[in-house]
Amino acid sequence: MKLYIIGAGPGAADLITVRGLKLLQEADSVFYADSLVSEDLISQAKEDAEVIKTAGMHLEEMVGAMAERLLTGKKVVRVHTGDPAVYGAILEQMALLKERGIETEIVPGVSSVFAAAAATGAELTIPDLTQTVILTRAEGRTPVPDAEKLRELARHHCTVALFLSATLTKKVVKEFTAGGWQDDTPVAVIYKASWPDQKIVRTTLERLDEDMKKNGIRKQAMILAGWALDEKIHEKDYRSKLYDKEFTHGFRKGVPH
Repeated sequence: MKLYIIGAGPGAADLITVRGLKLLQEADSVFYADSLVSEDLISQAKEDAEVIKTAGMHLEEMVGAMAERLLTGKKVVRVHTGDPAVYGAILEQMALLKERGIETEIVPGVSSVFAAAAATGAELTIPDLTQTVILTRAEGRTPVPDAEKLRELARHHCTVALFLSATLTKKVVKEFTAGGWQDDTPVAVIYKASWPDQKIVRTTLERLDEDMKKNGIRKQAMILAGWALDEKIHEKDYRSKLYDKEFTHGFRKGVPH
């Protein structure tokens, strides 16, 4: 018995992996997070597949339903948004399934952070500017460890991607300011990256909360912050060594200056 946990990608139905789509099309039972996963994607399940929405189910109810079908020999997939490894709440599902003797296999997906970066045309790691990306969230009802408070992470002055933080922008601004960020630090907010109704709001740290309110964005938004999001970054001479004509590596000998 095996449950397949599939990353559906950020929204667009064609951003699922080939492996994930194949498993979806083979499944007898499809459990999916209907509040976040595209109906266009789920419609690609086989005609006689049982399709079950899970947004209204609690953990034990959902795991019980999946286990019940697996025990009867059905092929079951659980479809998550983005990549299951980031804020996917899969560990608790896997723990309960393991108690029942059911193994799981995870199929990775395209995370919303990368779909958001693509939508803005951004490279999140710019040579000589920032080589680190922090994936995190603002502290809300779910607590954050003390060492991972936003003001502590902000002190690194690298690119930061904020999940699940669209309703906490006042706190985000306060914490980043306390961490030493400038008011004019570029921020990009990507609402429903890769969906047909995708919206991009370019702003600054100082104006973030105001611009979020102005655009009515309070859910399903990725917040990318840092100087890598500067709209004029292309005008600056940041270059990697990878394509430098003087740089020698295993596939090319550099040309002497």
